[in-house]
Amino acid sequence: MLVGYLTVKETAERWGINPRTVQTMCNDGRIPDAKKFGKSWAIPEKPTDKRIVSGKYKDWRFKYKKMDT
Repeated sequence: MLVGYLTVKETAERWGINPRTVQTMCNDGRIPDAKKFGKSWAIPEKPTDKRIVSGKYKDWRFKYKKMDT
C-alpha cells in the first residue's frame, strides 16, 4: 500500500466499524481524499475533518437554559 494511506480493513479496525461500511463511505465520497486503485481503496491515515470546529454550535444547550431561567 502507499505510504501515508491505509487499506479498508485497517481503517475499519481503527475506527471500530465494519469494512463494508468503510467501502460505502468511500463510494459516497464521505471520506475525503480516498483514492481507488482497481478494486481497492487507499484511505489517508489522517483524513481531513469536515466537522464544524468554529465554535458556532459550542455550548448551545447552555444558551437556552440561561434564557429559561
